Amino acid sequence: MSDSWKSQLNIPERDTRPQTEDVSNTKGKSFEDFNLKRELLMGIFEAGFEKPSPIQEESIPMALAGRDILARAKNGTGKTASFVIPSLQQIKPKVSKIQALILVPTRELALQTSQVVRTLGKHLGVQCMVTTGGTLLRDDIMRLNDPVHVLVGTPGRVLDLAARSIADFSECPLFVMDEADKMLSREFKGIIEQILAFFPATRQSLLFSATFPLAVKSFMDQHLSKPYEINLMDELTLRGISQFYAFVEEKQKLHCLNTLFSKLQINQSIIFCNSTNRVELLAKKITELGYSCYYSHAKMPQQARNKVFHEFRQGKVRNLVCSDLLTRGIDIQAVNVVINFDFPKTAETYLHRIGRSGRFGHLGLAINLMSWNDRYSLYKIEQELGTEIKPIPATIDRNLYVAENDGAIPRPFKIEELPKGNETVHKKAGYEYKGQPELPGQGPVAGQPPLQQGAPGQVPLPQGQPMQYYQGVPQGVPQGVPQGVPQGYPYQQYPPQFNGYPPQQFNGQFQQAPPPQKQ
Repeated sequence: MSDSWKSQLNIPERDTRPQTEDVSNTKGKSFEDFNLKRELLMGIFEAGFEKPSPIQEESIPMALAGRDILARAKNGTGKTASFVIPSLQQIKPKVSKIQALILVPTRELALQTSQVVRTLGKHLGVQCMVTTGGTLLRDDIMRLNDPVHVLVGTPGRVLDLAARSIADFSECPLFVMDEADKMLSREFKGIIEQILAFFPATRQSLLFSATFPLAVKSFMDQHLSKPYEINLMDELTLRGISQFYAFVEEKQKLHCLNTLFSKLQINQSIIFCNSTNRVELLAKKITELGYSCYYSHAKMPQQARNKVFHEFRQGKVRNLVCSDLLTRGIDIQAVNVVINFDFPKTAETYLHRIGRSGRFGHLGLAINLMSWNDRYSLYKIEQELGTEIKPIPATIDRNLYVAENDGAIPRPFKIEELPKGNETVHKKAGYEYKGQPELPGQGPVAGQPPLQQGAPGQVPLPQGQPMQYYQGVPQGVPQGVPQGVPQGYPYQQYPPQFNGYPPQQFNGQFQQAPPPQKQ
């Protein structure tokens, strides 16, 4: 086969950032070794893909051979392309039927996955549709009157369409589940099994996830036929992510966050809170400090969630505060810092949160702000994940999380069309969305210019004099917080002894924190 067609491709600038063994430890195969259609190869190369990652090397040939697959690989190592590429290879564009269903747990992940399908399959003539809750059912019905080859959606809406005989899966040969551990939790498992009843018995099933609890094993035994199992999880956490904690009192957290913003070189960051109320409050406080910030959580109207997700992906805002809504699968390579403003309770949540940085074998930074009540959770998560979360040093080496060539960081595939939201759903729930926070005297954050990649530190976007907040306590921080800008991170770095925590082999100087105040 002549390679002259490659010279006609519109290939993006090469990503020159170093990669860890999570994606570089391959067998040396190329995408052309998989005997893919030329039109599909064109889409793959124009998307900036150069060679398959380990999970893609293992899964794509077996999926093309028709085997059921149960694949486990780390966050950010290329799982989405591992099922999208074989799906597109097997689809017949001239057959006007749904030929692949891809189920994902969240609406944002559905949007992202559908855009990967459209981008990789743009030369194939394949029609992809995304369907999720929170949008108008009428729009989905009208869209399904036209040919749809790949349907990407969340379980509730897909079941609704199948039960109404609007979406026909009776001849659909391919069933795919991303984030399979979440999809087979009690929240979704019953819905998944109802959806499978609409599929032919001869379907091919592909299941992908970073963690596989016992629920997945029982589902595999019941619904998969001699599955090919792939496990690339020799360790759970990504090698490119540096993890630190700062032990702070609750009332010091915002002050600590302000210090991090002023000292770290943040390209984009995601900040996690444990409740929707804290998400909105923190986003407002960050904006008052002069930093561009959006927020997103499950109570927001779907149209607002889509807009926030789209604009953050495109780099129109630097920071995003969110609940665990965005812990699953979200791939934004410009995110180099994840901050757990509220420390998570489980190892699974922690693993998915920090996996939003360090995507595809690149470098990232995870910082955890811990209060008194989190000291045991830290020890438990370290033990379950077999990792060490270190005390935060006075200065964090920028080589741990900053790429030398920020200009080569690939931007996510642009979502061409955002689905319209169904506002009545959220009005009935009693939640009133008041829009995103605005910078002082500057209007909406979205009105600011795009990020300047590679800028030193995280420079506040407002123009004019230096921010007065740096001279004392940030606005909204309770009294009692130390005055002045901290030199380094002047917070207790070691939690107190708690049921044998920290481990005895840890040689640090432990500072005794005051007992928590009774409410």
